[in-house]
Amino acid sequence: MANFNILEDLKWRGAINQQTDAEGLAKYLEEHDDLALYCGTDPTGDSLHIGHLIPFMILKRFQLAGYHPVIVIGGGTGTIGDPSGRSTERVLLDAEKLHQNEIALTKQMEKLFGTENFEIVNNAEWLDKLSLIDFLRDYGKHFQVNNMINKDVVASRLENGISFTEFSYQILQAIDFYQLNKNHGVQMQIGGSDQWGNITAGIDLIHKLMGADREAFGLTIPLMLKADGTKFGKSAGGAIWLDPEKTSPYEFYQFWINQDDRDVVKYLKYFTFLSHEEIDELAEQVKTEPWKRTAQKTLAKEVTKFVHGEEGLAEAEMITDSLFSGNVKDLTVTQIEQGLKSAPTAESGSAAKNIVDFLVDTKIESSKRQAREDVENGAIYINGDREQSVDFEVDPAKAFDGKYVIVRKGKRKYTLVNIKD
Repeated sequence: MANFNILEDLKWRGAINQQTDAEGLAKYLEEHDDLALYCGTDPTGDSLHIGHLIPFMILKRFQLAGYHPVIVIGGGTGTIGDPSGRSTERVLLDAEKLHQNEIALTKQMEKLFGTENFEIVNNAEWLDKLSLIDFLRDYGKHFQVNNMINKDVVASRLENGISFTEFSYQILQAIDFYQLNKNHGVQMQIGGSDQWGNITAGIDLIHKLMGADREAFGLTIPLMLKADGTKFGKSAGGAIWLDPEKTSPYEFYQFWINQDDRDVVKYLKYFTFLSHEEIDELAEQVKTEPWKRTAQKTLAKEVTKFVHGEEGLAEAEMITDSLFSGNVKDLTVTQIEQGLKSAPTAESGSAAKNIVDFLVDTKIESSKRQAREDVENGAIYINGDREQSVDFEVDPAKAFDGKYVIVRKGKRKYTLVNIKD
């Protein structure tokens, strides 16, 4: 660890937006090897998506460098919800739903961070014990309303209105940092750029309650935008989730492999643990051999392996290779549903049917003449096999448990035909 400068690495990766005390943090890391740092997430959903993943990747880098990451699951703050990045009041969740979400997020974090040199805490542990009087006397008196109003997260909401509930969120998050600093030895909080106000509020509270020389640092990560100026993390189908039930490993893999040449090097720096030399080499290949998409393939492989493990990566690569080559016979029904989720669909009955009639009835072909021509020219594949006889019978019972027939027209134009009894 002594030979590895984590802050220089983060700068090279473009992963530092603001620091509360850059010199102090650098000095601390030079003199100590016991830094503990945290990032929090509220259980307002049952899965993180890749936008949430950004600060946790930084936390993981510190873990790999030998430092101690702490993750706060906001069982307390989640009952209110962070107003950051929102233009309207958040819908409050009931206790049962919050608890279910806490369990789901904890499992995701344990999968990403393992069990060594890592801990998860729930801020309900200290926030649920606070009475209103204690909250006001012990903490509220240290916060000036005029300063709170000037924080970006509040200022942006004043025109449309912000409830006292959400207004008080920054105090609760400040209490988190204070409690972690005092009782868990945590010296640093990291978060997205929208968390700057909350982070500085926590450091101010620590200094007021524990002395101005108490070591407490904050670091934020830049807002990530794609080369076209749009927000990173969304696809045409919505958010890209870490939960494989919400976004399958194949869909997850495809999201990364389809990234723009202008963005891929930035994402390699943010989302992989490849060395500077490996990323520089891939960057050069983007310039000289972009058609090979080596950088995109590497990005997809590394991030999918990190989030879904070797097994998830293997499945994603198998489905990808099968659909690319047309060799779909060995795919399971579940893999077909993953791989062809976005493909055009059609319906047909379970009875065997002449290929020409089948193609026309499913509207894959516009006419029998066109269907016969495409079949005879070798442009039609049924369940991975090229069929060139106009007398061929399509029998749904012969493959994929009788649930689907996969039709490929040309190189890679797939239609998934759902079989109905």
